[in-house]
Amino acid sequence: MAGPLQGIRIIEFAGIGPGPFCGMMLADHGAEVIRIDRPGGFMDPRDPLSRNRTSIVLDMKNPDAVQTARDLCKSADGIIEGYRPGVMERLGLGPDVLLADNPKLVYGRMTGWGQFGPYSQAAGHDINYIRLSGVLPT
Repeated sequence: MAGPLQGIRIIEFAGIGPGPFCGMMLADHGAEVIRIDRPGGFMDPRDPLSRNRTSIVLDMKNPDAVQTARDLCKSADGIIEGYRPGVMERLGLGPDVLLADNPKLVYGRMTGWGQFGPYSQAAGHDINYIRLSGVLPT
């Protein structure tokens, strides 16, 4: 798809919420977005958030699949990931590794509670924020 981001390649590590939405918007503006899904992933290809991008399935517990993902990132302009802090590092795909492979890479990371602090290791979803704020009754 032509657009202002034509010629830009983004690797999206599958997640829910803001990651797929970000990937959709970048693809809608012409970026080549390659989504890396987990085996048995939950993203329906008919879902509007899946539009305008390629999706591949990689089992990130397999070292060969991790290497494939790393190789994809070597030719990318940016990545999108929304895993809990430390997950990409445990996979060998953290910013230090990928930026050493590709210094021009923009590493986009979003987490529910930030990288540090008491909730940083917890998943962050709308229902969690509503409950913690006191809006959701107990």
